[in-house]
Formats: sequence, structure tokens, C-alpha cells
Amino acid sequence: MSSSLNLSLTDDLREFVDQNCGDGTLYATPSEFVRDLLRQKKLQQQTAEIRDGILSGYQDAINGRTETFKGDLQAMLKKK
Repeated sequence: MSSSLNLSLTDDLREFVDQNCGDGTLYATPSEFVRDLLRQKKLQQQTAEIRDGILSGYQDAINGRTETFKGDLQAMLKKK
């Protein structure tokens, strides 16, 4: 399912979009360009959340906040 979103851009932003769309660029339309930028931003946020979780886990380990895992890690990973 898709929906539309209308945006108001400054002249500078519109020029930037126009420079990245059309002949000789990766994107045929401004919509393709903006969708790709949004996908990249979403991926960056997801990556930052994962990184923060990993760093938090390292800090827990460094500070001795650990528990011994007694399960089957391979089986647990296969379920996901």
C-alpha cells in the first residue's frame, strides 16, 4: 500500500533534489530520490539502535552484570 505526501521545500533543497534526479543520475524522479533517502535514514536509525544495544551489553559485561547462559544458542538462533 502506498500513500502520498506533499512537501514544501526551500529553493536550496529543491535544487538539491533536482540535481539528483533525471538524466545522468541514479534516480528518475524526485519521489525515487526522497524514498531512498528515507530508507537510508530508517536504516541508520535501526543500526544505531542495534549498536546502542551491543554497547550496553558490553558495558554490562565490563561491570560484571552477567548471567551464565544455560540454553542452546544454535537452536535459539535457528528459531529466529
